[in-house]
Amino acid sequence: MRITLVSIFVFCVATASVAQQPDPQAIIDQAIEVSGGTRFAGSVIEFDFRGRHFSVKHQGGAFSYTRTYADTSGRAIEDVLSNGGFYRKINGQRAELSERMQAGLPGSINSVVYFALLPYKLNDAATIKRYLGQRTIKGVSYHLVEVTFREEGGGQDWQDIFLYWIHTQHHTMDYLAYTYHVNGGGTRFRAAHNIRMVEGIRFADFRNYKTAEGDRVSLEEHGRLFDEDALIKVSDVNLENARVKLLAQ
Repeated sequence: MRITLVSIFVFCVATASVAQQPDPQAIIDQAIEVSGGTRFAGSVIEFDFRGRHFSVKHQGGAFSYTRTYADTSGRAIEDVLSNGGFYRKINGQRAELSERMQAGLPGSINSVVYFALLPYKLNDAATIKRYLGQRTIKGVSYHLVEVTFREEGGGQDWQDIFLYWIHTQHHTMDYLAYTYHVNGGGTRFRAAHNIRMVEGIRFADFRNYKTAEGDRVSLEEHGRLFDEDALIKVSDVNLENARVKLLAQ
């Protein structure tokens, strides 16, 4: 087979283009580093979210997530999710739970912790990262990284898809979009604001948006629509009273 100089040139250009693509793992690692780095892995993080108090502990590979609140009957509810499993206490006594509650409650806790600690959770073993290129929002350049999940270890929502806009200079995660399948499913776009550092860990509140067309719009298009002020705000996602205690590792 005759190989021409043109085909060699095209092959070299294509190879160089692939080689120059930023590594999505390196981009996420930088985002985690500027947001707290190793502090996440040895700390107790507390915050209030929509009337419920969360305590999130990571130390030596072990974790414990506790959610406490009073239900509509005034009972004290304590939910605990850890390496050892999940349990609920009502007024200080271990409660017997239905199979449905035993399956669903851990996911509701894990979801809040996942978003609260972003981008720390993006290095979980089940994550799959893909670089989608650079995008601009409000005149600022961002790396766009897609994160999906393997079924094994990916949890109940392993089919969800996430996009993260990572600042090309500051390495901060300023926007994200995602699909979800609970309650009929859909898509959302979130924009970070009220950024603050507590004991070296970065916290952000988010404005939560949807499109007028629902999930018929691709996730990537959410960034363009936000840039054009064409999204509809649906809620605020605020972490209140954030506190951090650093632990020996």
